Amino acid sequence: MPIYALGDRTPTIHPDAYVHPDAVIIGDVTIGSLSSVWPSAVLRGDYGTIVVGDRTSIQDGAVVHAVADFPTLVGSDCVVGHLAHLEGCIIHDGALVGSGSIVLHHAEVNSGATVGAGCVVTNNQIVPANALAVGVPAKIKENASSEAMIQGSAAVYVQNARRYKQELQLLSE
Repeated sequence: MPIYALGDRTPTIHPDAYVHPDAVIIGDVTIGSLSSVWPSAVLRGDYGTIVVGDRTSIQDGAVVHAVADFPTLVGSDCVVGHLAHLEGCIIHDGALVGSGSIVLHHAEVNSGATVGAGCVVTNNQIVPANALAVGVPAKIKENASSEAMIQGSAAVYVQNARRYKQELQLLSE
């Protein structure tokens, strides 16, 4: 798996985390215990800091970036869906960012909230706890998220990462 230092910016990956061989980790990136980074995901901490908490999945094709003044912080027990883009934002513990969605600078997705697939959470926008954000730009639906669904999805990816660590085999190159 390509894991790169960039000057003095060096990734820190917990030994219990799973990073797929086709994911790319560059620079100032921290990945917590039992978290997973899936194929074609890119976490690029070249200008700023990226922190991924424990038991969080960064799924296939997701792009996580940060700039000097805007770190990207993803809490524990989060799900970041396929092809999502996070840039200089905060995703609090237990939140879900759906497939193909975008969360931009200074935006916050609070605990138990869901950003629906294809949604764009614009600069400085706040998704309240347990809310659902949908559309472009995001519109907020209060108390429309399912914490149980998010917890279940996060747990599935912890188990899947364990399976991949034990069973993934390259058959051809």
